[in-house]
Formats: sequence, C-alpha cells, structure tokens
Amino acid sequence: MSKDLLLEIGTEEIPAHAMPGMLKELGENAEKALKELRLAHGAIRTLGTPRRLALIVEDLAEKQEDVAEEKRGPSVQVAFDALGKPTKAAEGFARGQGLSAQELTVRDGYVYALVEEAGERAEKVLEKMLPDLVCGLSLPNSMRWGDLDFRFIRPLRWLVALYGETVVPFELACVKSGNTSRGHRFLSTGDFTIKDAAHYEDACEQAFVIVDSARRKAMIEKGLVETAKAHGGTAEITPDLLEEVLYLVEYPTVLAGSFEDRYLALPPDAVITPMRDHQRYFPVKAADGRLLPLFLTVRNGGKEHLATVQHGNERVLRARLADAQFFFDEDRKKSLEEHAEKLKTVVFQEGLGTVYDKSLRLEKLAGKIADAIGADAAEKKAAERAARLSKADLVTGMVTEFTELQGVMGKEYARLDGEGEDVAVAIDEHYMPRFSGDLQPKTCAGLVVSLADKMDNIVATFSRGLIPTGSQDPFALRRQALGVVRSVIEAGVAVSLRDLVTWTMDLLKIADDRAREKMQSDVADFMRLRLKNVLAEEGVRYDIADAVLGDIDDLRRVLLRANAVAEQLAASDTAAAVQAFVRVANLAAKADGTADIDAALFETEEEKELMKAYTSAKSAAESLIEAHDYVGAIDDFKDLAEPINAFFDAVMVMADDKNVRQNRLALLRGIDDLLREAADFSKIVQV
Repeated sequence: MSKDLLLEIGTEEIPAHAMPGMLKELGENAEKALKELRLAHGAIRTLGTPRRLALIVEDLAEKQEDVAEEKRGPSVQVAFDALGKPTKAAEGFARGQGLSAQELTVRDGYVYALVEEAGERAEKVLEKMLPDLVCGLSLPNSMRWGDLDFRFIRPLRWLVALYGETVVPFELACVKSGNTSRGHRFLSTGDFTIKDAAHYEDACEQAFVIVDSARRKAMIEKGLVETAKAHGGTAEITPDLLEEVLYLVEYPTVLAGSFEDRYLALPPDAVITPMRDHQRYFPVKAADGRLLPLFLTVRNGGKEHLATVQHGNERVLRARLADAQFFFDEDRKKSLEEHAEKLKTVVFQEGLGTVYDKSLRLEKLAGKIADAIGADAAEKKAAERAARLSKADLVTGMVTEFTELQGVMGKEYARLDGEGEDVAVAIDEHYMPRFSGDLQPKTCAGLVVSLADKMDNIVATFSRGLIPTGSQDPFALRRQALGVVRSVIEAGVAVSLRDLVTWTMDLLKIADDRAREKMQSDVADFMRLRLKNVLAEEGVRYDIADAVLGDIDDLRRVLLRANAVAEQLAASDTAAAVQAFVRVANLAAKADGTADIDAALFETEEEKELMKAYTSAKSAAESLIEAHDYVGAIDDFKDLAEPINAFFDAVMVMADDKNVRQNRLALLRGIDDLLREAADFSKIVQV
C-alpha cells in the first residue's frame, strides 16, 4: 500500500531571493531520484517559508519495482573451450553477476546473464535518498558552522522525514530526522509534532506558519488590495517585490502607514525607491496615478498591536524620506552640468581616464550614431546633450545614497534645469534595458545614447583584455551586449556593428592595426553569441540560426533572415533548391578569392545559362534585400536550382585548364556570395 512522503528541512532564515530556485530544484531532484530508484509515486509538491523547505510526495510505493536485466558477456569462443566447458572468462563474468557459469545463456555468438533484482522497501531506500536530496541542492552561497564540514545556505536546525507515520531515520550536520517541526518564532508555543504528510499544512497553520507559498501569496495580494482600497487608493504591486516579501514572512498580515504630505513634492521615484527598494513597502496611488502619502507593508505575524508596528515602520520611512529631502535640496544648489564637473575626479576604468572623459566620448559617439540611423537635427542635438549629461547624476547626493536612482534622478534634475523633455528622458533611457525583460528606449535620443554607452563600455573593457569568460562577467557586458542587440532589433534601425566598434576605438585612441582588427573580431564573436540566444528565445531552429549568423554587421537583419529561411523551408520546392545551394557552397570554397568571372572563358551552354540566371537573380535580389524582403529573395534564389543542377550535370568544374577551372569556381563563388546575403544554406541540416 502506498503512503505519502514528507521531508522538511528546517533552517535559520534563508535569503528570499534564493527560495524560489531552491524549491523548484528540490522538486525536480526528487522526481529524478525517485525515477532512478524505481519508486512509483503520485504528485510532487514543494512548499516553503523563510525557515523551511518542504517536499511532499503523494502515493509513494512501498517498495522498488523488481527488475530483470539481461547483460552481455564475452563471445562464445572466449567463454567456452574446445570441449564446451566454461573458461575462466565465463566463470568470472557469471560470478560478477551473482550467477554460476551454468546459468548463462548463449545467443548471437555471445553469452548472456539474466540478472534479477528484487526491489527494496521504500523506507530503506529513503534513508539514503533524503540526505542526498538535501546535500544535492545547488546553493547561491553556502556556509559552515561550528566545527562541521557540512555546508548549507543557512545552518540546519531540524529535519522532518516521514513515510506515512513512520520516521525515516538519517542525520545531517548533527541534526537527526524526526517528526517534530518548529512554529512561528514569536506566535507559536515552540515545537510541534506532525502525524503525517496529510496533516502537515494544518499542523503548521496551528503553529502560525502558512507553509504553502501559493496560499501565502494569495493572502498577501488580497490584503494589499483590500487595505489600499480601504484607504482610498490602489496598491502598486510589483512581481519582484511581492515574491521577495512572500519569502520574508511565515504568517502575513498587511497594514498601512502614512507619511507627511510635504514629501510628495519630491520626484515620485525619490519617494518610491526608499519605500520599495529599501523598506520593502508597497506604494499606494490614487485613481489618477498620483502617489498618495501612504504605504503598505506585510508583517510577519498576526493583527495584535498593529498600531505599534505601524508607528515603528512610519518612523523608519520618515527618516529615509528626510534623507532623500536633504540630498535633493543639496543637489538642487547646482545644475546637472555643474555636477558633471565633479566627474573629473571619478575614474572610469584603469588606464581609460575619468567618467568625465567618458561623457565627452559619448557625446561624440552619439552624434555619429544619430547620423547613421537617420535621426533629424533635433534628435541628434538632444542625443548629444543627453550623452554629455548622462553620468552627471552619479555624483549627486541622491544617487550616492540611493544608487537605484541613477538615470532617474538625472532625468528629474534635467527637467528642473530646463534641459528639455527629450534630453531628460534620454538620460534615463540610456541605461535601458537595465535587466533581462526590461523595457527598451522609446525615444530616438534615448536609443542613441544607450547604444553609445553600451558600446563604449564593451570596447573599453575589451581593450583591457577583460573579455567575459565562463560565469565571470563583473562589468555585466553580456547584459549590455544583449541590450544593444535587442534595442537595434526592436527599433529596426540600420547601423553597422563594424562602424560602431571603429568609432568607439577612434575615441578611445586605439591605434594599433592588429589590436583594432582583433577588437572587431572579438566584439563580433561576443555579439554573435548574444544574437544566437535571441534567436533561440524566438524559437528559431539551431541550424537556421547558424545559417544566418555568419554576417551580423547589420544586427536588425539577422532575425529577419532567420524568419525568412524558416518560412521558406516549409515550402515544398525548397529542399531540392537547398541541395543545389550546398553543392555550390562546397566548390565555391575552393575558388581563388581574387579571380573575376570572364564570360569569354565559358565553353558550354550550361555555363552561359547559369551566368544568365545568376545575373538576373543578383539584380532582383538587390531591391528585395534593400526592402528586407528576404522571403522574396530566397524565392527568387530557388530559380537558380535548375540551372545549377544542369551545370553540374554537364560541366567538369575542376577542368585541366587552370583559367577555365578558376573561371568556373569564380562563378560558383559569386552565386554562393549572393545566396549568403540570405543565409549559408550549407548549415541547414534538415529540410
């Protein structure tokens, strides 16, 4: 008869950011282990609070499934002598399988052993499996305590392991498993006993622990919504803050607090950041979007003495807002441009000057990028001005105290200085995207400065030999490169990657020719990997991705080409065309790169017809590719398949005459170069 399994890992408070990943991995590892151990089971659930990770496996079988496995041994010639008696080889093989040589069977010229293994009882298997589950968790960081060698994210304090009502005995870090758990630190009376997995959640709740993360989250959301509504507003609930708060409490109770109206004169972000990022409070807004002098917080406890808790939270926030007001007032004694002068004292990177020097580079680079993407005079002027002021807020008191506000305060101070809305918004947008999934710059000036800043960071850091390897990326260059790729693709702007690198190297005064060429290669390879990730996220097949990643100078066209190839591969007439294109590519690689096509050297009608078809396709492709119509271009390319096949059927490409041979290879190289405007079809592995 099957029974439910409960494993609870009791610890000191685990960092909130680590909990979702650990719970997910605990469930996945358990499912994998049970499959390998041949233990049938029902649903698997994970639950957790800051002080516990719990696993429940329903309907876990009482014993492992029996297995019968046939293992092959030595050949018959080796296993038996001339008289048909088992040799030492056969006896050794049989002994290794727990059998006698007489129990071996012969088939297909080999001896086989049928090994039957009876399944062990679940309790015995779990004694080894459960500690392995605990030790097998990947930890974002780990610690030792006392004189123990055991490592975990936080010290273990108790372990619950129940199969049905039976304790599964094991020990880790001097903690023995049992059926006793611990309740809420302050609300419960202490330890409590768990009968079995079915009673686990109820027992926890009686000890003031809501162990189900989903239920606890629903309670928090409901409390936030209802409390905000009761105070005439709407809670601004961000998913990341909600998840963090979820794993900071075991028994949630939402309460509201207030602060003085005078702080609403500050820029909204200057109020929200101390509230949300520093104190884990939820802002409250009016129906028209105005920030109200209210906040919501989630208490790890019940409804007793809420007024005292509210007062304490208000005092803490009041101090943070007073700091914000002080820094804001001090910052406003200077203009943003005056603050920028202080950047002369801030080193950008070793050997690369100051942040002030960087801002001057960004101003010049922004002008070049603006021209390249066809920005008008007003957009270019705004981009250059925003680039010049983009780093000025880094030395303001507000950003020094609240680093999350970089760019945001630059925008607010630019507005107050009368710099113009386009300049102000661009200062904020130039950091976008700040993280995976973040918004892209919406304004032309913001896009230009964002590209300039990220390219300067990448090329400058590469020039110091600090190219990210493995998991090491201290300057977040992968994120910035991905930001460049995403921004260019989503904005649909035409700008040469090679030009971007060249302009940046010029401004960084990188003069050595070999260093410049290596930089071009390194940056292209770095961007290519980011593009490959983007294509994978878009669902592009890996071989199609490889086919379009050869030439990435125009980043926006890579995804267009990939989608066009995918669409055309679905057509019935594409397979034969691709086969012809691959034949061309294979021989084109042997062509002399300097040889031109000489029509006078054509000896057959098939050569002339292929040349005619190539010339026609090339002419048609120019306008189609210029219009980004890669589907149409590939459709036209397919017309080359018939003359290509006729050419190969009738013509010996590798002719004895060197001039004729090179001329034929030059024709194939020209066709291959044309096809590569869409894709390298030799990379396609299935059609």
